[in-house]
Amino acid sequence: MTKTNDYTKTMQDMMASFPVDASAFQNAFKTQAAFGERMTKVALDAAEKSTEISAKWAKESLSKMTLAAKAKTEPADYTKSVTDFASAAAELAAENMAAFAEVAKKVQMDTVELLMAAGKDASSEATAVVRKATDDVAANVKKAANAAN
Repeated sequence: MTKTNDYTKTMQDMMASFPVDASAFQNAFKTQAAFGERMTKVALDAAEKSTEISAKWAKESLSKMTLAAKAKTEPADYTKSVTDFASAAAELAAENMAAFAEVAKKVQMDTVELLMAAGKDASSEATAVVRKATDDVAANVKKAANAAN
């Protein structure tokens, strides 16, 4: 029978000749984790502010509804009460939608700022990794050329 060659040692030698800097992977992971943390903070801040706006809106709407629900002596007063409530509700809606728009605008600005910073960081890290890999490969080529002579 034919014996299968064991290429384990050959593969290990080949992989050893291609240096891999694990610190680059660790730095990339740390950078990504920090980016995720900052993005999560932006999202949670927006959720908190949106919840505050919604709660305030609901509370104000209920107080306006309480006024509209009070018993009246004249039938015309009911019409006026409903009209006043509708007017107040429309005003509240406009105010609160503007507040939601401000929250969305802030989230958008913060997100763009974070993405630009992350892009700049990734670019500088990639440049450093490529530079180091190029230097390592050049050193190995030089070493191999000297060993061949």
